[in-house]
Amino acid sequence: MVRAVLAAVIVIGVAIPGAAGAQTKPASAGAQTKPAAAGAQTKPATPGVTAKPPTTKTGKEAVDINLGAYVELLRSDVRSQKIAILTQLMELTEAQDKAFWPLYREYDRELTSLSDERVANIQEYAKNYPDVSDAVADKLILKALDIQARRGALLAKYYERMKQTLTPKTAAKFIQIEHQLLALIDLQISASLPIVE
Repeated sequence: MVRAVLAAVIVIGVAIPGAAGAQTKPASAGAQTKPAAAGAQTKPATPGVTAKPPTTKTGKEAVDINLGAYVELLRSDVRSQKIAILTQLMELTEAQDKAFWPLYREYDRELTSLSDERVANIQEYAKNYPDVSDAVADKLILKALDIQARRGALLAKYYERMKQTLTPKTAAKFIQIEHQLLALIDLQISASLPIVE
């Protein structure tokens, strides 16, 4: 199951151009890439298209780009990809399917609300970066921890509802898959945000 979730996240990363670390096109099967040596010229990927030289972004520009990538990650087709992943990995019967998806949609609406708060918190960070004061850092981290705690409570709430509607085993499977997907998405987002200076 972990391999399937990791493969799905790779698909999510590939499907979100501009997201931090995401590729715009999947590499051809078996192709290996290695970083170019410093100062080395790179060969254009497409004939007739010249490669752009790398640019260095200021901290503020990097935060703005990463914030855009995060918002795109939350608002793009990640939801539909998560649904495809859940459909494949949950292996629900027809009766379970009819009970599961209405609950999932309710869960997803509540998760979206928390994600909106998270976006607002990251926007506040971006607005203050790189000159984040102690007071602002404290406020932002406390808000982030609150959102994280409420997301954990949301998962617990829907575990209870799903185990009542379906079975504890089916509910546990959903929580495992969802937790893995959220953790991988969180890792991608966290890795793209600069550390407080």
